[in-house]
Amino acid sequence: MAIESQYYLLLSAAIFCIGVYGILTRQNALLFLMSVELMLNAANINLVAFSFYHGNLTGQVFSLFTMALAAAEVAVGIGIVLVLYRNFEDIDVTKAATMRW
Repeated sequence: MAIESQYYLLLSAAIFCIGVYGILTRQNALLFLMSVELMLNAANINLVAFSFYHGNLTGQVFSLFTMALAAAEVAVGIGIVLVLYRNFEDIDVTKAATMRW
């Protein structure tokens, strides 16, 4: 018996909501990155679920591109976190508003 697509969509919605909650409530830059990754993974679950539902591989291909985008986003994000830590000795993103040239 195959799992129905609505369960994948509910899982994806739950993971996406956890990611949105993490972005709206946290001040730590690393937790921001983790929350964005959760949101991208929720989108990947949707892409793969709809790809399976429609019987083609388009969603899975887009999911691979999204994973590559997530890897690039993490590389840039870690660089930003390092600069935050060097300048402020903390990774609190609310202090970044005080950065000047």
